[in-house]
Amino acid sequence: MKKLTYLFIALVSMSLLTSSCREQKTTEEKVEDAVDEAGDAIEDTAEDIEDAVDG
Repeated sequence: MKKLTYLFIALVSMSLLTSSCREQKTTEEKVEDAVDEAGDAIEDTAEDIEDAVDG
């Protein structure tokens, strides 16, 4: 039973160590990503409209 407890503690410790090292985005980076995605969406829509007018 003692070995099982130690194994459980070791597994929990390993999972905490690997999951706590995630990179956090700043608010500025999140806004920049959103602006980029909006720009891409606008370009895609413009291309779709252009294709519809030409077709």
